[in-house]
Amino acid sequence: MTAALLNNKTILITGASQGIGEQVAKAYAAAGATVILVARHQKKLEKVYDDITAAGHPEPFAICFDLLPAEEAEFDRLAATIAEATGGKLDGIVHCASYFYALSPLDFQTVAEWVNQYRINTVAPMALTRAFFPLLKESADASVIFVGESHGETPKAYWGGFGASKAALNYLCKVAADEWERFPNLRANVLVPGPVNSPQRIKSHPGEAKSERKEYTDILPQFVWWSSEESKGRTGEIVYL
Repeated sequence: MTAALLNNKTILITGASQGIGEQVAKAYAAAGATVILVARHQKKLEKVYDDITAAGHPEPFAICFDLLPAEEAEFDRLAATIAEATGGKLDGIVHCASYFYALSPLDFQTVAEWVNQYRINTVAPMALTRAFFPLLKESADASVIFVGESHGETPKAYWGGFGASKAALNYLCKVAADEWERFPNLRANVLVPGPVNSPQRIKSHPGEAKSERKEYTDILPQFVWWSSEESKGRTGEIVYL
């Protein structure tokens, strides 16, 4: 169903060493894309790279990069490095990297926790999208996907900085979509996976039964579709998978 939908596309995926990011990277490679794997865990990143090449999919790029401490110049250098490696080709980004501490009352949460969650969940997607904009606008068809979270839409007690940072991500997507109206080849959308059997979900909902969560295979075809030319013209949407 998703085979060959991403042929000849080059797509960058953050948080690609585990969880949703890893599975999206493998699904995109299986659909024909050359994926750029970005994550901070070198060994895990190498394993994803090896899995993709062993499956006979297009050889990916793997870049160890820590989003948390990165400043503007470092994002720009990353973009320049990737532009050189790909010959200036980039057809999309999937912002899968996410940062979650733990659920706790507001008076137990710290400023550092909020800052770090905002840096990974909101600032890093903004910085990467800005840095790669020159490449994206040269693509015939480019899709930027922000991976959202239901608590960014419906605030609840104890979710603090995580929910707020994901709500800001929704705003960032709408800003990008509105600004890109003059570029019909560009689009930006938020995909909200919901409860999935991922490391983050297990950490945030330890009492939840596995049967209450979706499997990766339930959501991956939709990720592929939203990065393919079949979704062209759909932009500025928050989509619940």
